[in-house]
Amino acid sequence: MSPLLTVEDLRVRFPTRTGVVEAVRGVSFTLGRERLGIVGESGSGKSQTGRAIMGLTPPHAEVTAKRLAFEGIDLLSASPKLRRDLRGKRIAMILQDPKYSLNPVMSIGRQIVETLRRHEKVGRAEARERALDMLAAVQIRDASRVFDLYPHEVSGGMGQRAMIAMMLVAGPELLIADEPTSALDVTVQLEVLAILDKLVAERGMGLIFVSHDLRLVSSFCDRVLVMYAGRIVEEIAASELGNAKHPYTRGLLNCMPVIGADRHPLPVLDRKPEWAL
Repeated sequence: MSPLLTVEDLRVRFPTRTGVVEAVRGVSFTLGRERLGIVGESGSGKSQTGRAIMGLTPPHAEVTAKRLAFEGIDLLSASPKLRRDLRGKRIAMILQDPKYSLNPVMSIGRQIVETLRRHEKVGRAEARERALDMLAAVQIRDASRVFDLYPHEVSGGMGQRAMIAMMLVAGPELLIADEPTSALDVTVQLEVLAILDKLVAERGMGLIFVSHDLRLVSSFCDRVLVMYAGRIVEEIAASELGNAKHPYTRGLLNCMPVIGADRHPLPVLDRKPEWAL
């Protein structure tokens, strides 16, 4: 069975006045209908990898790859119209913080309806019903009330659920979740993960889960890619993350607090220049 997504030697560069910044350097992986975690520190290239797949990299950036294909479609040579048609309908991305990702002057329901009607020929009444069903699917109580609210009128957890509903309403085959739980408290975090897990299982989607939380990724994903300085330094089954071999991954694991252990001060990651090569 051919993979849903193929990424081979992906590179993202940003020309600046002081030189070229290489945000992503030679990233390669394939994705089936599974949950793939990408972990690493801030600035390691996780989000830029997702944005390059979506076609959301800023215009001045240089994006190259030997192959960047979704279901046989070459994303690099795809026309802007094809990219727009794919984005939202077949490939969707949940961004980090709903406060900055949702339109503040449009009601939540109107934003979900707009996403659906952009990709499918449906009437207003049907679009509203499907939007309400999607809000209910992400466990929002009293969906009809939330439908008419504005983003500033809901909590962070509810805003994140609304963002998930908006990204899933058109039935994408690939979902990129860029730290979707980083702004949420632990209990809401678990609820959002359970929603994603259920939807991925029921719809058979491929999921790329971007995070800096190793424990979260090890319990939620099937495979994990560990990124450092724009490159993948290790790929490992999520269940085996505790047995990772690369010193950077080991360093990240060792820096996490251990309940009941006297670890003061916490270990500091001893970076090696060769990790960035």
